[in-house]
Amino acid sequence: MSFTWRYEHRDGRVVEDSALPTTVFPTRSDAETWLGEDWRILRGLGVEQVVLLEDDSAVYGPMSLHPTR
Repeated sequence: MSFTWRYEHRDGRVVEDSALPTTVFPTRSDAETWLGEDWRILRGLGVEQVVLLEDDSAVYGPMSLHPTR
């Protein structure tokens, strides 16, 4: 079991950019902690939303990376 983030545009298309991290996390908690710390970097690279994957299955998302007002 491993967790990864899928990076998407607002319309759900996958963001294709070799500069994006491809980190694999051993736990959901590790993946969520990482996102909480680095979401601003992802936004700077053009990511609008993310989906958390466990192996190849979506756990949840899409989740916007835009701050709520």
